[in-house]
Amino acid sequence: MKVLVIGGGAREHALCRSLSLDPDVTALHCAPGNAGIAEVAELHPVDQLDGAAVAALATELGAELVVVGPEAPLVAGVADAVRAAGIPVFGPSQEAAQLEGSKAFAKDVMAGAGVPTARSYVCTTPEEIDEALDAFGAPYVVKDDGLAAGKGVVVTGDIEAARAHALACDRVVIEEFLDGPEVSLFAITDGTTVLPLKPAQDFKRALDGDEGPNTGGMGAYSPLPWADPKLVDEVLETVLQPTVDELRRRGTPFSGLLYAGLAITSRGVRVIEFNARFGDPETQVVLARLKTPLAGVLLHSANGTLADQAPLSWSDDAAVTVVIASHNYPGTPSTGDPIEGLDEVAEKDAPHAYVLHAGTKRGEDGAVLSAGGRVLSVTATGSDLAQARERAYAAVGRIRLDGSQHRTDIARKAAEA
Repeated sequence: MKVLVIGGGAREHALCRSLSLDPDVTALHCAPGNAGIAEVAELHPVDQLDGAAVAALATELGAELVVVGPEAPLVAGVADAVRAAGIPVFGPSQEAAQLEGSKAFAKDVMAGAGVPTARSYVCTTPEEIDEALDAFGAPYVVKDDGLAAGKGVVVTGDIEAARAHALACDRVVIEEFLDGPEVSLFAITDGTTVLPLKPAQDFKRALDGDEGPNTGGMGAYSPLPWADPKLVDEVLETVLQPTVDELRRRGTPFSGLLYAGLAITSRGVRVIEFNARFGDPETQVVLARLKTPLAGVLLHSANGTLADQAPLSWSDDAAVTVVIASHNYPGTPSTGDPIEGLDEVAEKDAPHAYVLHAGTKRGEDGAVLSAGGRVLSVTATGSDLAQARERAYAAVGRIRLDGSQHRTDIARKAAEA
């Protein structure tokens, strides 16, 4: 099978790494990719938001499966353009991707499906914003209705900060605060059958102890030793399957990756948000534990034949990912800085630890340079979370990037529990 992956972050590197290890994949392409992905896939320049350009590239390469990684191309309708060219594609249609593209649409779907979520108001005027903030009280949860690359949500006790964020959005969802730990659960679906993966937990705040601003994610781990063993079955029954059924009933079937961000509250499981694609950095740890070859599972989703997929096989190992971010992230990041120590990790830490590239590029002299806010995802496996953490942080310690930052407490509590 010839596979083309669209995107250029650590999630796409994780997908490409898994696909490169799949014996059924005879050729692997990625557009636009990054310096790390170039080691496992052939890179091609493309405007990933241009559906016609992506479809033309897939046709030219003879791709038999296209995997759309990021949310922006999905919301822009890239999967529809590829499907129209007659090529199987893993990823939802533009209409179904509104589940991530619009928080208000997602709330409407959840209401129709009877899915448990936070009470919320959709606001478009300053008066509506003030009423909603007043109704819920602190801590305030304010979400930009549209895509904001993981940075559109503000959770704060400061009403002025909450109001300022709300006023900066065209349309905003203000909702009640959900207490309790958060869980990320991915499910692969073809619009009818839903196949959940293993749960993970990510760390959104920039600094240790969950301090600092929200980010796209600073690390993740799987499995969750503290979670109820029946959690996945419960979420499949009360959240994932009803959502997929509701979208199909509405005539907007969802195929691809449905990501449920969940809060395990004192009143039970509640959906915080849906995403229409693999999450970053959770993908890095979930795929590190998946033993079933990936390409066939994604092709079943694309072809509507997921019911034929054998049960997935998983490693008992734990996995931890630590994100190395550039100076000043999540503000305007420093870029173009050389990254050293990658060869050392490959030499001393493989196969238990490896580096997935997020924001990197090759300089003219061939050196790997930083090219984004989140630069690398250092991923490690071990017999338990403590060993996986130890290996991940040992590898992090070998990498040198001027002014870089990372959290030192990823999975610490879970490993010590």
